[in-house]
Amino acid sequence: METIRLNESEDRDFIERVSRESGQAVENCYQCGKCTAGCPVAFAYDLMPHQVMRMIQMGLKEEVLRCQSIWLCASCVTCTVRCPRKIDVAMVMDTLRIMARRKGMVPPGRGRNVAVFNNNFLGSIQKYGRLFEFATMAMFNLKTGQPFREANTGLTMLRRGKLKLSVTKPRGLEEINRIFEKVRQAEKEV
Repeated sequence: METIRLNESEDRDFIERVSRESGQAVENCYQCGKCTAGCPVAFAYDLMPHQVMRMIQMGLKEEVLRCQSIWLCASCVTCTVRCPRKIDVAMVMDTLRIMARRKGMVPPGRGRNVAVFNNNFLGSIQKYGRLFEFATMAMFNLKTGQPFREANTGLTMLRRGKLKLSVTKPRGLEEINRIFEKVRQAEKEV
């Protein structure tokens, strides 16, 4: 286990920023652990949900934004439902992902694959106005260094007509691009 030196990595404004951006009173978490106990994905985390909350309270911005747990969160809101302080922990995790993306931080381990998929998925929606499965998965496989991953499944889907090699752009692509631009502006303002 890694030792964290508080005097070297503390960011005193971090809890205020996370609270403001998520709309959650992160300072109210008293570490009961119910979020962690109910989390169906906790087995894959490097930091448990209650640890993420505590590290936010301690101002450990770099450590929290670099952990893979924020990317592996399934947003199932089990943690939120179980929280006796009524903190939407899933919203906090989502906010942390946004903050990490804004800073260009690449998560480690499995979290990296989730971030790559997230970026490819959003890129497909922005470029084509809908999900273009073939391009999204091909780019994901290339970016994760596994170009032939699930190739047999892809070929079977192609033969059965479930996967297309081209995509037709829908009407309203300009509106979709405006939505993406508004999101980019909103993320910059925070």
